[in-house]
Amino acid sequence: MTQPQAFTDIAENVQFLDDWEDRYRYIIELGQALPPLADAEKNAATKVQGCVSQVWLVSERDGDLLRYRAESDAAIVRGLAAILVALYSGRPAKEIAETDAIAMFDQLGLREHLSTQRSNGLVAMVNRIRSEAKAIAG
Repeated sequence: MTQPQAFTDIAENVQFLDDWEDRYRYIIELGQALPPLADAEKNAATKVQGCVSQVWLVSERDGDLLRYRAESDAAIVRGLAAILVALYSGRPAKEIAETDAIAMFDQLGLREHLSTQRSNGLVAMVNRIRSEAKAIAG
């Protein structure tokens, strides 16, 4: 199964950056590029449980495709959410349910320097996205 071009571009950029500080800066820049959610979208239904920082994840159906938007009050977490949006958005629910983002983050070396809390937050975001997709895919 091919990955979306937006995620492929991110993966290539991350692999190009040798220094973890540069990767951190890049992840933060990705988060800064996310459009903000409307205040009304930041509610209990969209808040991701299991994250120490505040994270909101909005999913929308477009036929059989799911689209995601996200925001966080923490710069690095917002960047991680941006990577997940690039990976999962615009794909069929079945593909999303079958895509293990954590394994992909590990292959890219994106989790090795995250704090335990940030890593747990990433897992919480992935679990939320995949469980919603599984419920839709049936």
